[in-house]
Amino acid sequence: MKRLSGWDAFLLYTEAPNVHMHTLKIAVIALDGLGDRTFGVDDFRNVLHNRLYKLDPFRYQLVDIPFKFHHPMWRENCDVDLEYHVRPWRVAAPGGRRELDEAIGQIGSTPLDRSRPLWEMYFVEGLANGRIAVVGKIHHALADGVASANLLARGMDLQDSPQRDRDSYATDPAPSGSELVRSAFTDHLRQIGRLPGLMKYTADGVGRVRRSTHKLGPELTRPFTPPPSFMNHVLTPERRFATATLALADVKSTGKLLGATINDMVLAISSGALRSLQLDYEGKADHPLLASVPMSFDFSPDRISGNRFSGVLMALPVDEPDTLERVKKASAAASHAKEAHHLIGPELVARWASYMPPAAVEALFRRLSDKDGQNKVLNLNISNVPGPREQGKVGGATVTEIYSVGPLTAASGLNITVWSYVDQLNISVLSDTETVKDPHEVTAAMMREFREIRRAAGISEDLTVIENAMV
Repeated sequence: MKRLSGWDAFLLYTEAPNVHMHTLKIAVIALDGLGDRTFGVDDFRNVLHNRLYKLDPFRYQLVDIPFKFHHPMWRENCDVDLEYHVRPWRVAAPGGRRELDEAIGQIGSTPLDRSRPLWEMYFVEGLANGRIAVVGKIHHALADGVASANLLARGMDLQDSPQRDRDSYATDPAPSGSELVRSAFTDHLRQIGRLPGLMKYTADGVGRVRRSTHKLGPELTRPFTPPPSFMNHVLTPERRFATATLALADVKSTGKLLGATINDMVLAISSGALRSLQLDYEGKADHPLLASVPMSFDFSPDRISGNRFSGVLMALPVDEPDTLERVKKASAAASHAKEAHHLIGPELVARWASYMPPAAVEALFRRLSDKDGQNKVLNLNISNVPGPREQGKVGGATVTEIYSVGPLTAASGLNITVWSYVDQLNISVLSDTETVKDPHEVTAAMMREFREIRRAAGISEDLTVIENAMV
């Protein structure tokens, strides 16, 4: 047994019937290298079973504490019913990008069952060109982006995996209620003992901010209230999904010419696309939007569970009409946010989260999820996560693409997540049914914006074709 951190538990408490806190990980797999050998859902279950010994979070089961006296715990070794967790799915013809995206939206529209380990995988058949896809649905409380990338790498044939006997996994007994309460009481005492150190950490961060010579621009000065937008409303439970792929080399070379990092480019592309969408849906784009951008403070390649990041608020310059000036402002906003993040202390929010009262926080977010829909903290979530640099295999078949997207948060109907994989920069967009007519409007706007940035920078509009990417 081990207790969820306060930050992990927070990602449970923020869940509501219309706010699902799972992430989606999608691997597109080419079967043409298998020759005459078939690879079906039962074969995939066998492959996954043989790797469960190194995919520890897939064997975690959530255990609530009586009376919500403390954050829940993980029972670390429980039975895993692969017939339940690994499910078949077939997309409609012709099995292209849109058909797969539609299936992923449907998969993402239902919450995970908390009485079981908090993950599901869907073995998706019917894709064009002899491909399949594996869609992983993993609760955010289980792993953040960095941990998920490491977990995904372990699940692929980056190294040979020894075969394991189907009955070789020991199952831990479930704890009694009295054991859970005693453990919670003991941990509360430890938390009290850690308070002086946390107070010092907080005071040191506040002192660094006050001594800093850097002054935030007026649009970032607190209090900053996110402006009302088409993406902020009471969410519907249904989800819609869209993807697009850019060549990583194109993004790198464009960013290098403009003095921008890959993350800066993701923010600039997103800003331009959101400006276009605001003009379409609202007829104006006259205020910066406020995005929560996760910044990890633990990049260990061995970490495969837990959340070690802070959501850093960043102003997106959607009100800037000039393309190259938008890139500069997005880069400056990212730089300022990173500086403030490190000054105040990267772990500040995560550490204080340990002291949140579970019942009160759950009740608060239930109310927020069906309130007036105007999020008073942020407009949307944007993530940029470096994925595996080596091409992986599953059961000997080549993984050609990987996509990932985080959840929608209360009253924020758009999430943009970018994952790099080998030579690709893969864009994923998640929305509900009310935010946009079609989430592919967002991916199309992002592709147009990248071309416009290159045109404005004097670069040829021709983009590198990713041959392995779905059409």
